[in-house]
Amino acid sequence: MDLNTVLDVRDARHREPWRPGDAWLGGGTYLFSEPQPHIRRLVDLSRMGWPPLARQPDGSLDIAATCTITELSRFARTLPATAAPLFEQCCRAFLASFKIWNMATVGGNLCNGLPAGPMISLTAALDGAVLLQGQDGATRRLPVTEFITGAGVKVLRDGELLRSVRLPARALDCRTAFRQASLYGLGRSGSLVIGARDPADGSLAVTVTAATTRPFRFWFALPPTAAELRAAIGGAVRSDEWFDDIHGLPAWRRHMALLQAEEIRRELTPEEHR
Repeated sequence: MDLNTVLDVRDARHREPWRPGDAWLGGGTYLFSEPQPHIRRLVDLSRMGWPPLARQPDGSLDIAATCTITELSRFARTLPATAAPLFEQCCRAFLASFKIWNMATVGGNLCNGLPAGPMISLTAALDGAVLLQGQDGATRRLPVTEFITGAGVKVLRDGELLRSVRLPARALDCRTAFRQASLYGLGRSGSLVIGARDPADGSLAVTVTAATTRPFRFWFALPPTAAELRAAIGGAVRSDEWFDDIHGLPAWRRHMALLQAEEIRRELTPEEHR
């Protein structure tokens, strides 16, 4: 897609005042996929030189906004963590060609804020927090579940940049379970539910995405019963928060999410507590 309203492309390393019509450019797989008539200037992040992935001294993992899906997938194959398989499962949920994998970024997927964004699913399920940087250099951290507030709706301020997302060490040690449903064999996710069981205290987190307009993460100190899990999801997700588009009606998405959540509960809950 030729963006014929764009008049200039600037290097993000050369800090310049933000102005109306500016947009951050990561991999560009979304920006160049459809017309962007409101954009006048692109600020290119590709030369920032941020390490794609970095383990911190406390064991947590920082994923740069510019980290590509290919880089994330390759890294996860050698990641010595119980939750490592979940990374590849979420990468595969893109159902995209290798060309997209080589360009699409984790930060771009998060900033699009689309219900079916699998990097949203991954980072929300592993209790991730985004690092946001304003034009004045000030930073703030927010849980992924608070960063995205609706379908395509984020809490980014004007000119604010998503710098990275951090996954805590404890989440990386969790045993995980993954369920995805689509109306078509190679279709966009209509419901994607992830479970994460903490081996340290036995707590269980169930994260619902794709079926809902924003990510929902349900945490239970003790494994819930089927009725408790269903009540928690049903009580938190309003009727208008079940997503509605050509990839699935709200009633179907709700049914699939509840079904998948129960399957995950049974998979991750010891038999004596079911």
